Amino acid sequence: MAEKEVAALFDEWNNALQTGDPKKVAELYEANGILLPTVSNQVRHNHAEIEDYFVHFLPKGPRGVIDESNVRTFGQIAINSGVYTFSFKDGSTVQARFSFVYKWNGQRWMIVEHHSSKMPE
Repeated sequence: MAEKEVAALFDEWNNALQTGDPKKVAELYEANGILLPTVSNQVRHNHAEIEDYFVHFLPKGPRGVIDESNVRTFGQIAINSGVYTFSFKDGSTVQARFSFVYKWNGQRWMIVEHHSSKMPE
């Protein structure tokens, strides 16, 4: 898989955020995917828990932009990690570190792990 293809997976996820539909976002995660979210202390372990996070996050109108991306591929696994900034409809922004781990399921790339944490400084 080419670096551009992995980078485009973030765009697909970001576009799903723009729909405002938590189900559309959760569908991008593997059934047993893990989400370590930016603005919640609760680790999310499955579609129901991931969807619940986005039920509360999407009304804020998040739109992400990648500031730094580091793509690596290992056969059926692809990783994109770095820094992104989210802007919200209230005008606020938050910069966070991220790691997306994707696994090829034979038909498409699915998110198996997504870690996002606000920058500490």
